[in-house]
Amino acid sequence: MSQHILKNTIEDLELVRSKSPLVHNITNYVVMNNTANALLAIGASPIMAHAIEEVEEMVTICSATVINIGTLSEPWIQSMEKAAKKAVSLGKPLVLDPVGAGASNIRNAAIRRILDAGNPTIVRGNASEILSTLSSSGKTKGVDATDSSESAVETGKSLSKVTGGVVVISGATDFILKGTDMAQITNGDALMTKVTGLGCTASALCGAFAAVQKDQFRAATSAMAVMGIAGEMAKSKTASPGSFQVAFLDALYELNADTIKQKLNAK
Repeated sequence: MSQHILKNTIEDLELVRSKSPLVHNITNYVVMNNTANALLAIGASPIMAHAIEEVEEMVTICSATVINIGTLSEPWIQSMEKAAKKAVSLGKPLVLDPVGAGASNIRNAAIRRILDAGNPTIVRGNASEILSTLSSSGKTKGVDATDSSESAVETGKSLSKVTGGVVVISGATDFILKGTDMAQITNGDALMTKVTGLGCTASALCGAFAAVQKDQFRAATSAMAVMGIAGEMAKSKTASPGSFQVAFLDALYELNADTIKQKLNAK
């Protein structure tokens, strides 16, 4: 286990709880409630706002912005573009969750438009989404069409070069990449894949940690460590997906330094 990541995760969790950062979310209908409650449970303060008339104000008053393309329409995409541009202009953390990247033309176009508006400081997705995000960026001729971890890691490194930021690939092993830096988190449980929106929650947590930790690579690593450990804590209380959702929120709230020391599996 990496003692460096252990120390950072404990310190960053305390920062989130002591500063209770406002995190602006333009996210999808499916996960709004889950995401807001997860941010509250970890110690942050969520704002869920997608109206184009107010997104710039929300970006201005918040410490980080999380854009999630799960449920799209043209007005939402315009709001995302506007929010991304404002966040970058203010030098505030911007997290992009390219949900379902590659599944439709509108999603691919939305990713291009958001990236053109402002490069995110963190992109978090599963292997398929990261592969498709790089293809959708318009700054590559394409990637090998495979979802293998090894291929996704190399693609993640390429995407990091395009954005200049951090790329997180979620899976059985979470890979956090920026430049020559790479961290791996192997905490979590397979039951997490049976609950909708936990990937979106991971992106929201990245926003919370990025809001209080200037080192965005460290922030993303701490967020994914907390996410995985909370998943293991929840699984220890239930084996069913319905009750897992509640147990997961409780785990985020109850998480402490001792539990992180006991459970963190990272390098």
